Amino acid sequence: MKTLVAIGAFMLLGLASAIAQAPSAANQDAVSTTASQSKIDPGKEADIRRLLDLVGTKALMQKTMESSMTNIRPVLTNVLPPGDYRDKLIDLFFAKFKTQADLMQLIDMSVVAYDKHFSGDEIKGLIKFYETPLGQKAVSELPQLVTELSEAGRTWGEKLGRECMGQVLAEHPELRAALEAAEKAAQSQ
Repeated sequence: MKTLVAIGAFMLLGLASAIAQAPSAANQDAVSTTASQSKIDPGKEADIRRLLDLVGTKALMQKTMESSMTNIRPVLTNVLPPGDYRDKLIDLFFAKFKTQADLMQLIDMSVVAYDKHFSGDEIKGLIKFYETPLGQKAVSELPQLVTELSEAGRTWGEKLGRECMGQVLAEHPELRAALEAAEKAAQSQ
């Protein structure tokens, strides 16, 4: 059960990452509603889809999903108990996920989010911006910028996390002793 929860959590994080790294502000309302189910003005929806195409949202989502799966593979390997079955299970899981992952659902969620957060005139303004040389530069540079900032944030968070854990354990020797005892017990099993 713990393994299924971990797998589900990681895949949801991966999908959330795809949405977050795409130029959208998707939230829970957007996740539960697709563009076809909502009452978006057809002209505005067409403009939003044009904007999403212009900024390469689908390609960015695909790249992000592939990157997330690459990053999740070693985590799954560590979460699942060792055995001859493990590699095959992970391969089959990712194959199944790839066949069922429909990026158009993410695009539809993005349309709903853009509709919620931008007026029709603002969407038209964004289209005009992204048609300019500066807008096209932003489109070409932002994925690399997001990657660099994500890596910097991950490194920063890991360092800060280690420092904070070290400080908490130094301030609470009883917790350090309990952690060490738990590690020994886990190793002996």
